[in-house]
Amino acid sequence: MAVSKISLGSVKQLFNKRRDLLSTILLRLGLIITLGFIAIALFAPLLQALGLIQDSQDLLGAAMPPYNPINQAPSWQHWFGTSREGYDVFSRTLFGTQAALQVVILATSISLVIGVTLGMVSGYLGGRLDRVLLFVMDTIYTLPGLLLSVTLAFIVGRGVVNAAIALSISYIPQYFRVVRNQTASLKMQMFVEAAQALGASTRHVLTKYLFANVVQSVPVLFTLNAADAILVLGGLGFLGLGLPDEVAEWGHDLKQALPALSTGIWWTTLFPGLALTLMVTGLSLLGEGLSELINPRDREGRG
Repeated sequence: MAVSKISLGSVKQLFNKRRDLLSTILLRLGLIITLGFIAIALFAPLLQALGLIQDSQDLLGAAMPPYNPINQAPSWQHWFGTSREGYDVFSRTLFGTQAALQVVILATSISLVIGVTLGMVSGYLGGRLDRVLLFVMDTIYTLPGLLLSVTLAFIVGRGVVNAAIALSISYIPQYFRVVRNQTASLKMQMFVEAAQALGASTRHVLTKYLFANVVQSVPVLFTLNAADAILVLGGLGFLGLGLPDEVAEWGHDLKQALPALSTGIWWTTLFPGLALTLMVTGLSLLGEGLSELINPRDREGRG
């Protein structure tokens, strides 16, 4: 009686195929969630202009109507209820997406530009400049990100740009280290040495020959840092160091809603918290999916 044998290679191939399928599903799910929040941020002002949703800054005691009731449970008039200040929670939740994306995109873009630029220069030139930048970046990297952001937010003050600056500092070393290491390894390749032999300037080598090769992992870092930045922004808002009080921001709204939670008023914490969790989850899934797609070698190494 013949006994069938399954080779180790077949098992590994089957395992990798199933893992690829799961990675694709998670990537698509993360992309759908992220695009959904982007659509909300883009169309919320239009929906407000059409009168379909209320202004996120309208509250009880305003000079002009509507005058929202305080702590009203979800209803047809206020889908997510109202807060103790009289804000419409549904409107605040939607416009909180806009505030989160504005700060997070600006913060991650600042850290990306600075980190990638310094990483390429440091890795290519080496020497004393490389040692100094490594020391500075390692020092920043060892500091807790939330503590650093809180300290900077306290110094620079509240606002979209100020909050983005406070968030961006802690992410610069991540881009720097990845790009610096890849640049240092690629500058010894023959195509770079050939360009140097032909008299190409440092700027020309960095922009034309190295840039496209060292930024392959940057999209993964960007999405993962964006997910983390949303959590940190929520923490700053909860501590009163994020955006101005009248601006819809999930962390600040959670802080305002927390005292009423023990009295059974659950809707003022549930919906902002759920929106924050979903957005972080979507960006995290998108980042992990991009990592599997862009860096298959890392996946094989883990296997």
